[in-house]
Amino acid sequence: METLDIHEILQHLPHRYPFLLIDRVTECEPGNYLIGYKNVTYNEPYFTGHFPQRPVMPGVLILEALAQATGILAFRTVGKIPDENSLYYFVGVDNARFKQPVNPGDQLQLKVTYVKQKRGIWKFIGEASVDGNVVCSADLMCAEREMI
Repeated sequence: METLDIHEILQHLPHRYPFLLIDRVTECEPGNYLIGYKNVTYNEPYFTGHFPQRPVMPGVLILEALAQATGILAFRTVGKIPDENSLYYFVGVDNARFKQPVNPGDQLQLKVTYVKQKRGIWKFIGEASVDGNVVCSADLMCAEREMI
């Protein structure tokens, strides 16, 4: 079982502030699953416009955080660190469900489980939770592509 700090995460994802949505990986079993965290703080840039009277993390960003976790798991599974010509795209989502809002101060736990990989499309089951309560679940599809 592997853990990754922010420096190792940055090696696997091209995202940077304000769009890097995973802070730490506490468990990674390549070819199986990954558990990571996003610390949701009040000074996230989207809170100024997403219900300023009652800030809520946008659901699409929760899905993006799960997709970023799949990128790390996929690259760890194949034993590869992406280079500047490699991009890992979020290409599909099915069965997305949002159970409760995510607020500033929450710690979002991201769990992604590998399902299969076929013709360059990776499939995962994703689940985001706060304090043990599921806030979002979805089936995610992603693909690695070379930049042209």
